[in-house]
Amino acid sequence: MTPNIKGALLMSGAMAAFTLNDTLVKLVTQTVPLFQMIFLRGVLTAIMMVALLWWMGQLRFHIPPVDRGKVIGRILAEIAAMITFMIALIHMPLANVAAILAALPLSVTLVAFLVFREPVGWRRMLAITVGFAGVMLIVKPGGEGFTIYSIYALMTVGFVTIRDLLTRRLSPEAPSMGVAFITAIAVGLSGGVLSISEDWQPINMIEATYIIGAAICIIGGYLFSIMTMRVGEIGVVAPFRYTALVWALILGFFVFGDWPDLLTLLGAAIVVASGIFTLLREHRVARRAERLAASLTATAVADAPISGPSQMQRD
Repeated sequence: MTPNIKGALLMSGAMAAFTLNDTLVKLVTQTVPLFQMIFLRGVLTAIMMVALLWWMGQLRFHIPPVDRGKVIGRILAEIAAMITFMIALIHMPLANVAAILAALPLSVTLVAFLVFREPVGWRRMLAITVGFAGVMLIVKPGGEGFTIYSIYALMTVGFVTIRDLLTRRLSPEAPSMGVAFITAIAVGLSGGVLSISEDWQPINMIEATYIIGAAICIIGGYLFSIMTMRVGEIGVVAPFRYTALVWALILGFFVFGDWPDLLTLLGAAIVVASGIFTLLREHRVARRAERLAASLTATAVADAPISGPSQMQRD
């Protein structure tokens, strides 16, 4: 099995794990208050994550001073994204939420261009424009199929974009898994704080199984995502993140009996095609920059004067 095939399978596995987590959450919140579930899942996730970090030898939580503000901003964005996503997930079909979230690579590229002035060519800008037109087909603003919960899904895209851009700005010294663990703890604690306004319900065996399964799926998604980054080429592996939409269609149909209408499916196809093009284009541009840098380095070495023996050695 080639590294690219391994990477594609691992990425697909990560997306399956995260989507199965969403499915279990949607099931359990039918009978358990939302923030109670988030708190309980957060406690289990934190315990499993500590075990995972210890096993990987990455039990490090020291955040360099230069990164602490970014980590705090990342945590706040993650908490906001969690709240808006959960509200959308509870009230919308699973595939519709996944289709809107498929616009994330497009939004990250666009905001990176607008805020950080990262270069974006006309091809990617056109793909971003077409992709967001696809999102509008899914959301249907002003149409009969429009719901306010689609706005919550769009807000999730915005908050996750902020989180991802702050993550990209972290220094190499910031421990990636340590930051993920701190964020998971913060999300779980925020669920505990917000659950004060809810009437906690007793958990039966089925609900407990769903919550434990959701925590396991999150850890599995994290682990597969880490393994994905260690094999294969990013340009080949990254587009397989869109298998999340396939999993959402399958699970949404068989678990909840939901199937998107034709307009939503068309919009999802446009978003996925635009996102894959953007990911491949970014990979190609990065490879071109690497080749150019390597060529300039080789030229500089070739043109450098060759130091011969010193005058004393020649004499």
